[in-house]
Amino acid sequence: MNTETIKQPILRIDGLTVDFLSDDEPVRAVDNVSFHVHPGETLVILGESGSGKSVSTSTVMGLVDCPPGDIVQGSILFQGQDLAHLSEDARRHINGCKIAMIFQDPLAYLNPVYTVGRQIAEVFQSHGAASGKAAREQTIELLRRVGIREPELRVDFYPHQFSGGQRQRVMIAMAIALKPDVLIADEPTTALDVSVQAQILDLLRDLQREHHMALIMITHDLEVAASMADRVIVMKAGKIVEAGVAREVFTNPQHDYTRTLTAALPHGDEADVSNRRSGIVAQEVVLRVEHLVKEYQLSSGAFAGKRVLRAVDDVSFEVCRGETVGIVGESGSGKSSVARMLLRLFEATSGAAYYNGVDIFRMDERQMRKFRRKVQMVFQDPFGSMNPRMTVHDIISEPWAIHGDILAKSRWHGRVAELLELVGMKPDHAPRYPHQFSGGQRQRIAIARALASEPELIVCDEAVSALDVSIQAQVIDLLADLRTRLGLSYVFITHDLPIVRQFADRIMVMQQGKIVEQGPTSAIFTQPGHEYTRSLLAATPQPKWLRADVSAQAGGIALV
Repeated sequence: MNTETIKQPILRIDGLTVDFLSDDEPVRAVDNVSFHVHPGETLVILGESGSGKSVSTSTVMGLVDCPPGDIVQGSILFQGQDLAHLSEDARRHINGCKIAMIFQDPLAYLNPVYTVGRQIAEVFQSHGAASGKAAREQTIELLRRVGIREPELRVDFYPHQFSGGQRQRVMIAMAIALKPDVLIADEPTTALDVSVQAQILDLLRDLQREHHMALIMITHDLEVAASMADRVIVMKAGKIVEAGVAREVFTNPQHDYTRTLTAALPHGDEADVSNRRSGIVAQEVVLRVEHLVKEYQLSSGAFAGKRVLRAVDDVSFEVCRGETVGIVGESGSGKSSVARMLLRLFEATSGAAYYNGVDIFRMDERQMRKFRRKVQMVFQDPFGSMNPRMTVHDIISEPWAIHGDILAKSRWHGRVAELLELVGMKPDHAPRYPHQFSGGQRQRIAIARALASEPELIVCDEAVSALDVSIQAQVIDLLADLRTRLGLSYVFITHDLPIVRQFADRIMVMQQGKIVEQGPTSAIFTQPGHEYTRSLLAATPQPKWLRADVSAQAGGIALV
């Protein structure tokens, strides 16, 4: 943001209060919240899951269902016009064109029966910006700009044919299609690895410079917040507890909650991070993977024949009892495909995987039933892995109903309450449904469900990516404690390098389906041998005021 003072904000929220109706009494989700943002400025909203961050900004877009939501009071002024009292027709000229939003859960907002190209092109068509061939060409260019490889081919793919990180990039392409004046980004980099995250953040900065766009970013990632924010507001329990210039908030926090958030950030000192590792010396191998290969048949059109994509290419590794093996790499590198093959959710093209000496790919029905109890998975997309018609109680207790011999039914209620408290939620959340929770809260429910069957091995596919840093630290401590007490093993897939450094004993680095480097965690971080590994480590976000200081020393203008 330029040092020149901008008198009038482009968007101002004053005294916003939102209640949600419940069976007992209204729940206050947003309590007298006020904030503003100027053209070209980045405002970051921090806070734990359920703090009211997403509700505040969804209200700007008119996306809060009323009922059960109720805007009790407050005004939402965009260029002086109160959005709270717009007609639906007038709203259509604002949403997507003047104000756009990147949603946290891309799979829930992408239509599964339409190609991503059709859905992006619809943005141009619905606002009369382009149609036909021109809309398709602009769509392909957008996909290329947000880092989708082979956009000419993948423009005709469906959402389920993309990884979680790639779907997030598709959502970003839709949001920036018409170059809005205000962009609201709700956890825009949650599912992205650090290299792609850096690309997306650079893209958002470029758009701001080109179009003087105001950016409101909601995030639980303090490193991302520090790298982007001009100003920060911190929310807790629906209220703003601290607000100010980013540098001051991060370097000299005034509120206890803000200090708690900053204290929960992982540190880079090897001595500080090793306490969460198991310290296991390779002994009993619980999982051995040999020469794993997964190929997908891709269609290039009705007359162009088939193409083969080798998503996993000759992957081999071992996991010992009580050990955590981390898998890192960019979106589309094959990490999640490996996880799904280990759980027999995808069939492997070739290779073998042995659990306690038995080939997973050759198990009979009886062996498979026992295997599924002892090996659990926490999926990257918690909403997509839960039945929306089941309550949280039913979701967590479902393994007990399926297997029958884990826990007596009379103890289900109490054990559900214990598991919810273990992952930082309340027992009275049990009767609710998945759609009533934020993305981070749904991820905690998914972790509780995985723990319910008392597994020996848990495959975590971005299991803590949607959690704020304080809950993230609690969950990692929980997983580490369970590993110590129960001898659990983990395959821990993540794009969050500070977290994997804290938690994993060994790390595999994957690129384009191959393992390019693997070894002890300390060696990977202190002496990376492969160029790609070094590029991942170099992509860690840097606080914005440090970049500004460097710019000022070089004769540029420091941000304030």
